[in-house]
Amino acid sequence: MSFKTRAAGGGIGNGESSYRSNLSKKWTLFLCLGSFCFGLFFTDRMWTMPEAKEIIRPAVPGKGQKLNLVSSDCATKTVTERRDPKDNLGDVPSTQHAIQTLDKTISNLEMELAAARATQESILNGSPLSENLKSSESTGRRKYFMVVGINTAFSSRKRRDSVRATWMPQGEKRRRLEDEKGIIIRFVIGHSATSGGILDRAIEAEDKKHQDFMRLDHVEGYLELSAKTKIYFATAVAMWDADFYVKVDDDVHVNIATLGNTLIRHRSKPRVYIGCMKSGPVLAQKGVRYHEPEYWKFGDPGNKYFRHATGQIYAISKDLATYISINQHVLHRYANEDVSLGAWFIGLDVDHIDDRRLCCGTPPDCEWKAQAGNLCVASFDWSCSGICKSVDKIREVHHRCGEGENVLWNSTFLKPQHQLLNSI
Repeated sequence: MSFKTRAAGGGIGNGESSYRSNLSKKWTLFLCLGSFCFGLFFTDRMWTMPEAKEIIRPAVPGKGQKLNLVSSDCATKTVTERRDPKDNLGDVPSTQHAIQTLDKTISNLEMELAAARATQESILNGSPLSENLKSSESTGRRKYFMVVGINTAFSSRKRRDSVRATWMPQGEKRRRLEDEKGIIIRFVIGHSATSGGILDRAIEAEDKKHQDFMRLDHVEGYLELSAKTKIYFATAVAMWDADFYVKVDDDVHVNIATLGNTLIRHRSKPRVYIGCMKSGPVLAQKGVRYHEPEYWKFGDPGNKYFRHATGQIYAISKDLATYISINQHVLHRYANEDVSLGAWFIGLDVDHIDDRRLCCGTPPDCEWKAQAGNLCVASFDWSCSGICKSVDKIREVHHRCGEGENVLWNSTFLKPQHQLLNSI
């Protein structure tokens, strides 16, 4: 009896529990649906994408490139912008000029650093500095436009006098040329095999009179022209801070202003090598003029040299002169000095400028060109590798092909900031 009663009671309890369970499931389902709907509503209100009001544009892309638009909420959109190619043409010259200026600035800094290191090493190694270099260092470095070194020899006194009487200013005019125009002109010569001998004393007396020599620590000799050229550039760049360094023979006529106006067009370029470029045959036969003892280095017989400036006159920028100064002990010398100079620049990033006005003929060639308004920089006879009988003929060349003195004094070569600094 009691068992049945408990069983009956248990049935009632089970029914009640089942009812509560069904009711709980309904409420749970209802609450889940309600939460889901509320969540959708809340998410839609809180996470609406804002409009891109502030757009930051990076550097202008080229044609067909993608442009990233960055809004103020850090979201990034990518669109494609098409530009007319003509819009970019105006930016090209200014960009190229900026690149050239930056390249020259970096190159100048590198060369000045290298030159300073070379000087420091020279001092540490106990190598004596030349008197000219000591003088320039003690008085400070002013800026010049160009240094013109006239290659000469002990036996060329009459040639030097003919140059002084024609295209090379003398006395006060030469000092004005240095101070106002930033142009240095010197006869370049070393010393004799017997240092202090009669030849050296003759040069010292001539220099005392004219004060227009640049003496090198070098033993003179025709077969030593490559070494002399190397020492000239190394000494000149140590003595004078100039944009260009020029080498010319003492039997060549030069129009200084025309030379300066030619070089000034290339001042923005960091490494420039200017002259009449040629590529002559490599002469293997002994006994002939311009024989090349190391002809085998240039390939098979009958080959030609690489392009290089003819030796009568050429100019190089400051960076190249500094390069020669720093590396002078390892630069190889060939028999011909113009070939040697060209060889030193092989493998370097150098602008070779072929300007035929640096190798005009003597009258009537240079005279015709002058009458046509195309003044020559330099004049000489190819057959003589200079003006034939220059002592007698250079005056005629100067009269018929010279630029006139006023052209030089009316020209400006120094930059305004350098003129200001030099005047202080």
